[in-house]
Amino acid sequence: MKILFYKPESDDARAWVALLARALPSADVRLWTPGDTAPADYAVLWRPPPELFVGREHLRAIFLIGAGVDALLALERRAPGTLPTGVPIVRLEDTGMAEQMIEYAMHAALRYLRRFDEYELAQRASTGAGAAPWQALVPHERESFHVGVLGLGVLGARVARALASLGLPVRGYSRSVKTIEGVTTFAGRDAQPAFLSGLKLLVNLLPSTPDTDGILNRQTFSHLSPGAYLVNLARGAHLVEPDLIDALSNGRLAAATLDVFAQEPLPAEHPFWRMPRVTITPHISALTLPEPAVQQIARKIEALTRGEEIGGIVDLHRGY
Repeated sequence: MKILFYKPESDDARAWVALLARALPSADVRLWTPGDTAPADYAVLWRPPPELFVGREHLRAIFLIGAGVDALLALERRAPGTLPTGVPIVRLEDTGMAEQMIEYAMHAALRYLRRFDEYELAQRASTGAGAAPWQALVPHERESFHVGVLGLGVLGARVARALASLGLPVRGYSRSVKTIEGVTTFAGRDAQPAFLSGLKLLVNLLPSTPDTDGILNRQTFSHLSPGAYLVNLARGAHLVEPDLIDALSNGRLAAATLDVFAQEPLPAEHPFWRMPRVTITPHISALTLPEPAVQQIARKIEALTRGEEIGGIVDLHRGY
């Protein structure tokens, strides 16, 4: 069995190759480099260049070392025929990412609920000439702090349950009907306005597809409660950045926490860096943990070798 591996960050690519070789000791695992056209049975990769797929029509499966498939599918949209026809694309299912996403979302929700973000701003405003502003702020009422989770896939569903466990009123939105205990769910495009209406906090965990890109826009913000909060943990393509800047400037939104951006790393000259009500993190809400990821991929390769079905196969029409 021959396995091809690619990851643009070469500093840890060899560590991934070593993990794969250890998990599949009978396999020949190699790091792809430009010009490599030798046969391979499986490809394990992240954000590959198009030339990696030249002559790869005999691959049995393509495994991604992440949950998102948008970057790979974008290759095919830009140059149809780049991906080998009929070869299944397999995304990572939860390998410790859900716990990280839950921690991030709960931290953001509690930070805004208790208005800790405003205490941070008050501390920064102190000149040091006297005591820092010493004013207790009344927390938001938990019962009216309506939270909405856009996207109820593996990660979104778990985040919605966790937020509901805090005693917050939680809604969830998905393309198809979902049932989650403790969460009021909405499905389909026609249900979006009802889902959004009066939300105090909107958490985005949608997959990035042509249908969802740009969904965090002026119209979406108009349905939220005045002075609402936005947390984007999915993809930068979901957010229309000028609309967010306008919404923060005119008070439609009170603050935003952003982990993903249209351009990453976020350029130093980007206005978000200078906006005190925007909290920025460098795409760390759910990092891929190499060892559990490799173990999952290895189990699936072994299952495919035995002719068994596996989970996580991407629906190319839906884009996830």
